[in-house]
Amino acid sequence: MIRSVLASVVLAGLDVVDADGGRPLLGRRVGLVAHAASVTLDGRHASDVLRARGVPVLRLFAPEHGLRGDAPAGQAVKGGVDQGSALPVVSLYGARRAPSRDDLRDLDALVVDLQDAGVRFYTYASTLLLCLEAAAEAGIALVVLDRPNPLGGHNVAGPVSDRPEGFLSMAPGPLIHGLTLGELARVANSRRTRPARLEMVAMRGWRREMTWADTGRAWTPPSPNLRSAEAALAYPAVALLEATNLSEGRGTATPFLLFGAPWLDTAALLARLGSPGYALEPASFTPRADAAAPDPKHRGAECRGVRVRVTEAAAARPWSFGLELLHTLRGTAGFAWLCEGRSLDALLGTDRVRRALHRGDAPQALLLADAPALAAFRRERERFLLYP
Repeated sequence: MIRSVLASVVLAGLDVVDADGGRPLLGRRVGLVAHAASVTLDGRHASDVLRARGVPVLRLFAPEHGLRGDAPAGQAVKGGVDQGSALPVVSLYGARRAPSRDDLRDLDALVVDLQDAGVRFYTYASTLLLCLEAAAEAGIALVVLDRPNPLGGHNVAGPVSDRPEGFLSMAPGPLIHGLTLGELARVANSRRTRPARLEMVAMRGWRREMTWADTGRAWTPPSPNLRSAEAALAYPAVALLEATNLSEGRGTATPFLLFGAPWLDTAALLARLGSPGYALEPASFTPRADAAAPDPKHRGAECRGVRVRVTEAAAARPWSFGLELLHTLRGTAGFAWLCEGRSLDALLGTDRVRRALHRGDAPQALLLADAPALAAFRRERERFLLYP
């Protein structure tokens, strides 16, 4: 199948390894960090592809949501044995979030094949960076099989974290960094006192202006609630509502494309809210418990809310949309922060945004305040970019 579509779709790093007969991993004992979206164009999982090409995979490492993507957000992932491959699985989302020296003892390389969402609080970026650190300490190579950023490579926005010790705040640069995970690893590695042996299997055919719809690839959910490429373009904005008493659509068929609450005045909200690249429509929905959201907010209650539709992916600016959303909602009757706003601080890696919102600062003022840091990051990242 790969040969028939080479000219029309982007090849992820895993596809490149497969097309090249397993190079550059042949003859190296590897551990594989992967999840449900670690698949080829025709849907074969990375663990199967590498072993079929003769790469000795000794063990698997599972990030948040597990190796097969069946664990809800925030739920600890168990180790054990993977039923699909019969390989041992080490959890990277439980009591420990990084491989131990013992986990890496007999490996030549740790291979990371994760589909990211392009926003810092999506935890796969943090898992990658902890693996980079562990590989450096163990003296083995870290190999990234690169994948597209669904937000594209030009969208750089949001605050730089001042709390990089938090698991949601480890990635360098702003909240939306405009990098692939491979490029992000290159930036982070350059900041290390003792850089890791970082290797890259770059994509073929990806360009910075591409969002997911331009890649020609089918969307495989990298987490149970991020179910479509359209949702990925709304996720950095609507996921901010996790810090509030509004539902972000968990427990429905379209998480992150719906938001609301039983008390929300939808008409009043829509009269004040709008963002380029998105169309907002009134909607009602009732969150129900499901495998991806065992206990969603407002479970069983009818919510008045908004359906988000992405009308122009290239024009979508989720951070601006998210700021507008929080600024507008904050003044509505019934709105409340969870944990007095500290959960927003955890998502963003700073309390600057929450304090500005409390002061009533306009979203444009926050965007202007971030501009110098964004310009500095764009300059820093330039020499680490892999794609035009």
